[in-house]
Amino acid sequence: MTKFSDLALDPRVLQAVADTGYETPTPIQAQAIPYALQGRDVLGIAQTGTGKTASFSLPMITLLGQGRARARMPRSLVLCPTRELAAQVAENFDTYAKYTKLTKALLIGGVAFGEQDKLIDRGVDVLIATPGRLLDHFERGKLLLTGVQIMVVDEADRMLDMGFIPDIERIFSLTPFTRQTFFFSATMAPEIERITNTFLSNPAKIEVARQNSTSDTIEQALIQITPSRKDRSFADKRAVLRALIRQEGEACTNAIIFCNRKMDVDVVAKSLKSHGFNAAPIHGDLDQSQRMKTLDGFRDGSLHLLVASDVAARGLDIPAVSHVFNFDVPSHPEDYVHRIGRTGRAGRKGKAYTIATPFDEKYLTNIENLVKQPIPRGTLPEGFTLPEPGPKREDSRGPKGKGGKPDRREDRKPTRDREVAEVAPVQAVVEAPKREERKEDRRDDRRSPEQGHVHHHGTGGHSHHHRDEPRSDRRDGDRRDYRNRNDRDDRVVGMGDHVPDFILRSFKLPDPTPEEPELEAPEVQTADAE
Repeated sequence: MTKFSDLALDPRVLQAVADTGYETPTPIQAQAIPYALQGRDVLGIAQTGTGKTASFSLPMITLLGQGRARARMPRSLVLCPTRELAAQVAENFDTYAKYTKLTKALLIGGVAFGEQDKLIDRGVDVLIATPGRLLDHFERGKLLLTGVQIMVVDEADRMLDMGFIPDIERIFSLTPFTRQTFFFSATMAPEIERITNTFLSNPAKIEVARQNSTSDTIEQALIQITPSRKDRSFADKRAVLRALIRQEGEACTNAIIFCNRKMDVDVVAKSLKSHGFNAAPIHGDLDQSQRMKTLDGFRDGSLHLLVASDVAARGLDIPAVSHVFNFDVPSHPEDYVHRIGRTGRAGRKGKAYTIATPFDEKYLTNIENLVKQPIPRGTLPEGFTLPEPGPKREDSRGPKGKGGKPDRREDRKPTRDREVAEVAPVQAVVEAPKREERKEDRRDDRRSPEQGHVHHHGTGGHSHHHRDEPRSDRRDGDRRDYRNRNDRDDRVVGMGDHVPDFILRSFKLPDPTPEEPELEAPEVQTADAE
């Protein structure tokens, strides 16, 4: 049987490996390390949990033992799809390179640029980064990739799922053609095969397990339920999840619960905590410090249940995970392989439960076609029955139309009719007397030639009122006259007794009457008349 001491690794690396307690390499390590030490490109395909990280980190540390990094020019580059995986690779590097003088820098989002810039400026031997943050530093002129001797792409299929392939292609173009490349993935999609054919030179292809297979150390079970109502599906699945966790009892030392959506991660974690479980969420919308704190708590055992999105499905090495629960059936069949691969690692036994409803039939078919075997069917915990549905709550927003928005068309017309029926009588009582009063007021306000006269100029409606009495006196008189009218209800709705004077006055001039003929415009004398 091959041992690490047989792989021609640097003695300092072998000492660090011995400190971890490992003596025998995994199949992917035993086959990939010799090719890597020979300077060849390596294409490694192995299911998750088989030790791919050590397959490239151990030979990389050995190859970088000679030489020195220059400022802003790292000697090697490791690309990871998620921050958590990048941080884990950095931890492994610290473990295996502790007896060497190699330096590293971790470039991930959620961390200030300043500290990362300082590390790059001093020069690093190993640069571990996510594609987005790496390109951010490059665009800012803080980083050069022309000195990269070894380049590693870890979890390449996850890179494809997250849309990083264009970034990967650009990063490849920024590195020297003479670099040595390690390419590791659990699955081999056609797009990834195209990239390997483009950027790898005569790689040594290592496939230690059947592609897209699940580990034999994992006991799988599919729990199928039929919700009493469609709107009860989410609540019924939560009840089944709690029953499964209680059924496992002490055998469930810790577990990862996977949801498809970030918002469901928060809801499930909150529900578990409200029922007395020690649970916490982790997904991409949380701050990086909070995500790392949650992971550290799960690793040291202070956190029992980790409710996660697929951000935690790839590459996280937590050896002692006893159970995995798929609260949602993954929409991408490859994610099923990676999710359940969080348990049963390094030869340990593990259990993986998947909760499914009739609506998940299409996804289950895709998963079983991928892994080339049916998922064993399980049963609900003994004595457990789905809770009886209560009366269906009426949606106070009314029936929904297209687009899921409330449709208020049925409510609009009756409401408008009621408003008309309620307001119209009031307006009829209030407005009709005011129109009569306005005509009387206009007649009363007309002035005789001795009191004043009105000039009309043209058709624009502009008029000048010349009266002997002051305007303010007339307003005061009208206001007093209005306040003394107690025999009719003249009030304007909504304004009480304090009504501005201009509201009660008409600005339209009266039509000419026989008593007050319209004045003719003065004749304009012309030169001919003179």
